Amino acid sequence: MPRIQYFVAASLDGFIATSTDDLGWLLQFDGFEGGADSYNEFMAGVGCMVMGGETYAWLMEHEPGRWPYTGTPSYVFTHHEYRAPDGADITFVRGDVQEFITDFRRAARDRNIWVVGGGNLAAQFADAGLLDEIILSVIPVVLGGGKRLLPMKGPTPPLELAASRTLGRGIVELRYLLPGRTGPQA
Repeated sequence: MPRIQYFVAASLDGFIATSTDDLGWLLQFDGFEGGADSYNEFMAGVGCMVMGGETYAWLMEHEPGRWPYTGTPSYVFTHHEYRAPDGADITFVRGDVQEFITDFRRAARDRNIWVVGGGNLAAQFADAGLLDEIILSVIPVVLGGGKRLLPMKGPTPPLELAASRTLGRGIVELRYLLPGRTGPQA
């Protein structure tokens, strides 16, 4: 069965962006050894993407008029009115993530669903018991504050470490299964 995955990078102290959505600390690691392989392996299994409005706005600001995920159905949770770039398969939605889970699964077909960001949206999936896996690249930088990795309502039972590997420049990739979930999809 397809999995709902949160594939994300965070600082050593658990932040995915600064409080002003600056990702310069992360972008300095672009092109690190093993990074492209990890991303390409992950994307090969993605059939649908789900993201928050702030993530979408960040992409549009940094990639104006260009959609980097052409060919992959995408859903954006937002309260704002946005226009999709030409050629992008984007559906703008608002409401509870549970209302749209059937749509996400249908769009993904037999592939995985990537919760792109941000942490608040991923937390909604986790709080609803819908998030299967967190694939976290820990970046060797301390931010001291910012947007949290997964701001859930309360503590979780222990997550199960399914895999780990060291990537280039001191980055560690960790794969965690959420409670009640089974191992990685074959």
